[in-house]
Amino acid sequence: MTEAQKDPAWMKDIRALVGKEYGRVYGWDPVNLPMARQWAEIMGIHNPRYGRGEVVPPAMLQVWCMEGPQLNHYPPGSTTENPYEALKLIEAHGYPSVVAVNSELEFDRDLVPGERVYYTTRLDAIGEQKTTALGTGFFVTLVMTYYAQQPAGDEKVGQLLFRVFKFRPAHPVKPAAATAPAGPPKIKRPAPGISDDTRFFWEGAREGRLLIQRCKGCGQLRHPPGPSCPSCHSLEWDTLQASGRGKVYSFVVMHHPEVPPFEHPNPIGLIELEEGTRLVAQLVGVRPADVAIGQAVQVEFNAVEVGAPDGDAQVWLPQFRPVPEAVPAP
Repeated sequence: MTEAQKDPAWMKDIRALVGKEYGRVYGWDPVNLPMARQWAEIMGIHNPRYGRGEVVPPAMLQVWCMEGPQLNHYPPGSTTENPYEALKLIEAHGYPSVVAVNSELEFDRDLVPGERVYYTTRLDAIGEQKTTALGTGFFVTLVMTYYAQQPAGDEKVGQLLFRVFKFRPAHPVKPAAATAPAGPPKIKRPAPGISDDTRFFWEGAREGRLLIQRCKGCGQLRHPPGPSCPSCHSLEWDTLQASGRGKVYSFVVMHHPEVPPFEHPNPIGLIELEEGTRLVAQLVGVRPADVAIGQAVQVEFNAVEVGAPDGDAQVWLPQFRPVPEAVPAP
């Protein structure tokens, strides 16, 4: 470890936590076919083994022990220890920001309907202090090990490695000048990633047009845009101007974390356009409790200020507002 990377004195106690095992977190429900079927449908997975109930999708491993929409609402018997205590302790010393680095799932075997699952957490590692483009901080690695409860002894079924970077930003928000009025700084939305593949979409939105990429080889629509067609692999494409009408195919309501300037709760819909393709967009003009699968929606384009690396800018976002469905004439 170089002098520049040398740990501050307070890190000694935090590093002593490495290797600590945290107690069990149980799943609310046993592994079950309805949840697996719906998950596979939303993900676009069509393996017949899942539909027959022989096994459930392996990638659902983490899902079975999630708390649900209420933060930290776990079943009775689950540990009350905070497996993220190292992150909280580092944060208390002036490293407020966090970004997920990688998440790696490993599977020992398939789960079958009826099994009950729980996981335990181990603080696996805290890396040396590093300086990156984001800032200076520590890479923290947690390992969650998943078990299926069995009469003859619980059986390990998989593992999740989760690594984050806990850091002090390289460019913290500058304090307001003494003459500036008191009050928190205005926080802007992050700018979308615009590349050669997606530029047409954002330029269309600025013009009030919802443009969907279309393959010239087979005519298939695709979103998000990409350089080649996933069906025929053609590199030739043009665009179709969508009507902007569609239905809510699925949705989530973001409650936590509360990240300004986004509204909270924040409804996000997976919209199925009448042309057949789907896209993710914010729902506006509706209470989160009133969002429903199959609800008719219409696109609208709203200008928002975003914070970009080369200075603030304005972006036009396609958002969707529920509309009353037309009633056929008698």
